[in-house]
Amino acid sequence: MSSTTNPPSNTNSEQFRCGYVAIVGRPNVGKSTLMNALIGAKVSITSRKAQTTRHRITGIQTKDNTQYVYVDTPGFQTRHSNPLNRTLNRTVTSTLMASDVILYIIEAGTFGDADQQVIDLLPKNVPCILVINKSDRVKDKAILMPFAQKVMGLFPFAAVVPVSATLKFQLENLEQETKKYLPFNPPIFGEDDITDRSEKFLATEIVREKLFRFVGDELPYTSTVLIEKFEQEGNLRRIFVAILVDRDGHKSMVIGNKGARLKDISTQSRQDMEKLFGGPVYLEIWIKVKSGWADNEAGLRAYGYE
Repeated sequence: MSSTTNPPSNTNSEQFRCGYVAIVGRPNVGKSTLMNALIGAKVSITSRKAQTTRHRITGIQTKDNTQYVYVDTPGFQTRHSNPLNRTLNRTVTSTLMASDVILYIIEAGTFGDADQQVIDLLPKNVPCILVINKSDRVKDKAILMPFAQKVMGLFPFAAVVPVSATLKFQLENLEQETKKYLPFNPPIFGEDDITDRSEKFLATEIVREKLFRFVGDELPYTSTVLIEKFEQEGNLRRIFVAILVDRDGHKSMVIGNKGARLKDISTQSRQDMEKLFGGPVYLEIWIKVKSGWADNEAGLRAYGYE
């Protein structure tokens, strides 16, 4: 969350580095998990279901004389006919052009057409680091080097770093490589800031993560989470949420047998919010059936998709 915290004391622009770092890759390679691990807090939702991230999510890490402003992007979509996919892809390409450094994420031992399509988008005038995620899952480590060399031959990457975002393996090495290419600038955010997103937005994302985690492939992507009321009384936050689904059948999927699934979604959402916000949360969630909201790109923008 953004705050009024004072910037770091060492802000001499000749010593301090600060810049935007785009995290890109095909869907489901661990972009959100990597950003959360780098900043040490969960500000971008994760899910085994691809296309979970729909917005640009900014994560801020201030360490010594460096401020990394990470931008987690939606996974690039290969099916362009869908209005949501076109909107997500515009988000990816605009983020790339505005970044100081790019972290291009692939999965260790796996490279396909979708990965190549993202490479084709990478601007050659922005330093790009090849990040090979999930390297801990490769049993035969001897294959990592030739795999990395093969991908390095496809684009003039500035460096290559194998990591495990889940185990936080090699993340300090990745930070040091990224730092080399950040410009000398004073910090943009306070040293305690971890994101520029509001608590209301983060609450929405947390519920959406639990929704897809518990309902999985049964529920269409068009299901939407809206905060109807967000109140704070001292340290207590009262949050009232509506989950909008396409039809009654989807409503019963979310509620589950005797309300068990909705209870799980609510409980885990509340626990994550309390951990992130640092205080108690009273959470109520309703399920509502919507109609005809996302038939076009204007509808997507009206519901907050950038």
